[in-house]
Amino acid sequence: MAMSVNICTMGELLVEFLSRNPNQGFTQPGEFIGPYPSGAPAIFAAQVARLDYKSTLFGCVGNDDFGRLNIERLRHEGVITDGITIIDQAPTGTAFVSYRNQIDRDFIFNIPNSACGHFTAKHLDIGLLNQCQHIHIMGSSLFSFRMIDAMRKAIEVVKSHNGTVSFDPNIRKEMLNIPEMEQALDYVLEYTDIFIPSEGEVSHFSSSQDHCESDVVNELLNNGIKHIVIKRGSKGASHYRLCNGEISECHVSGLATRVVDPTGAGDCFGATFVSLLLAGYSEEKSLAYANASGALAVSSRGPMEGLSSLTQIENLLSSTH
Repeated sequence: MAMSVNICTMGELLVEFLSRNPNQGFTQPGEFIGPYPSGAPAIFAAQVARLDYKSTLFGCVGNDDFGRLNIERLRHEGVITDGITIIDQAPTGTAFVSYRNQIDRDFIFNIPNSACGHFTAKHLDIGLLNQCQHIHIMGSSLFSFRMIDAMRKAIEVVKSHNGTVSFDPNIRKEMLNIPEMEQALDYVLEYTDIFIPSEGEVSHFSSSQDHCESDVVNELLNNGIKHIVIKRGSKGASHYRLCNGEISECHVSGLATRVVDPTGAGDCFGATFVSLLLAGYSEEKSLAYANASGALAVSSRGPMEGLSSLTQIENLLSSTH
């Protein structure tokens, strides 16, 4: 694909409030800091734009300060926000985050009943969507039948002009009890070109009781997925694809960095890998840069505060080497 590829994504826009102290929990009074603009698709879109690639986001926010905060931040990053609809029927979504340690977190979300939960296929600007050559889907966004219908429509439009799809399952335990989500995960996987699960999510996509990672990877590649990228956190990442009937793989090790806040690291990783691969970077270089982007993301507190430019990524890799 050409350097001018327009990458779009869609889904929840919200603000996050972060617990100030570890193990603070939600059952007693405590201090929270925020609001921080957030939402997995918003973080992804902002990271794409930070790398100086075209980035378009579709979604809904409320007619309130939280919604304006999100739009202003995305515009500041360079994201095309014409696909974001402001509605009066509901407030902008929120998430409260409690940290058990540097990695493990608990969430309380107001998403399905917030403004982003009102997003439907009717809110899609088809003219704007037709300008996009790639769409990235987040599993965290498949929280309602309305959003799932919109996802189906968006995939249909992008695929109709030979566009491609990437999919990060981004499974949150708080959302697995939503009836529509399981079917939606299967649907999106059928159209996926680039699959970006975390290490712990791979077994969820096995069609058998055997959850061996290599078997799942082999099954998915033979079902038509072109690239599988497994995020392994501090252990690095792996890339797999079929080459002449055999699985070709490459791996990168984790980069030493101080973990301040893991929120958004996977989204920055995915945005960097997808952007660079579509821009013509090799799979190995795209993986290494994505790994560095994720490492930079965890070093800052707040969902979008760890976004990284190409220069910052290259500086980190140079200092590591």
